[in-house]
Amino acid sequence: MEHAASPADTSPDAPAPDHADDLALALQLADAADAITLGRFRAADLRVTRKPDRTPVTDADTATEDALRAVLGTERPGDVVLGEERGGELSENGRGWVLDPVDGTKNFSRGVPVWATLIGLTVHGHAVVGVASAPALGRRWWGAAGLGAWASDNGGPPRRITVSGVADLADAYLSTTDFRTFSEQGDLERWIALADACWETRAFGDFWQYCLVAEGVVDVAVDRAASVWDLAALVPILEEAGGRLTDLDGVATHDGGNALASNGLVHDAALDALRGR
Repeated sequence: MEHAASPADTSPDAPAPDHADDLALALQLADAADAITLGRFRAADLRVTRKPDRTPVTDADTATEDALRAVLGTERPGDVVLGEERGGELSENGRGWVLDPVDGTKNFSRGVPVWATLIGLTVHGHAVVGVASAPALGRRWWGAAGLGAWASDNGGPPRRITVSGVADLADAYLSTTDFRTFSEQGDLERWIALADACWETRAFGDFWQYCLVAEGVVDVAVDRAASVWDLAALVPILEEAGGRLTDLDGVATHDGGNALASNGLVHDAALDALRGR
């Protein structure tokens, strides 16, 4: 699924050339990933194994990450890479790409179309470029510092996205990935308190709930357990759409092991609910 060129190519408010070039590369990487993942989605010979933590990994995960690493090795040889399947390390003093080749592998392995490749770039520890490409849904979201947040449907023209204007947590639409992660951490009462404080709850899960916050159709998304590769690519999309992402203690980080995202207007109230206030 090829997508229209990023608005970075034509916008008069385009960011510094390095972010524009990096965003263009990230979109190219997403095209390459889509070609691999869609070819393996619902394949009869899809190979699924389990990691030590019992989470699934497919041949599409590893093939996609390897392909993206190969491109980055050519296009950005001086940058470090951290990926879910092949590992690596990021530095607070430099540039690093963060890859989740298939976010939502459980969905992917069962034939559910809600999964995406996440591609993020951090500079000095801050996520500045992000792409979330969900080809089975025919959707893609992207953002870069100073550029704005964008989405496209089925490869169509980009449209700018913004978070909702919901200002009262009692009117907020809340999503999580799996509320049982709160129970596993002994924090089930925190989830219940947040859910009770909101208007409606669903479990859209994984990358999708964060992109829905950025689009303004969901107001709050929370994960009790989340890794850096689950979140880094989503930060620029959320922030450029006017939203906010922190850990459950309110620290602005994509590396806190958990996450709360919102339209910004209800963020503090959501944190208070999680704290039992």
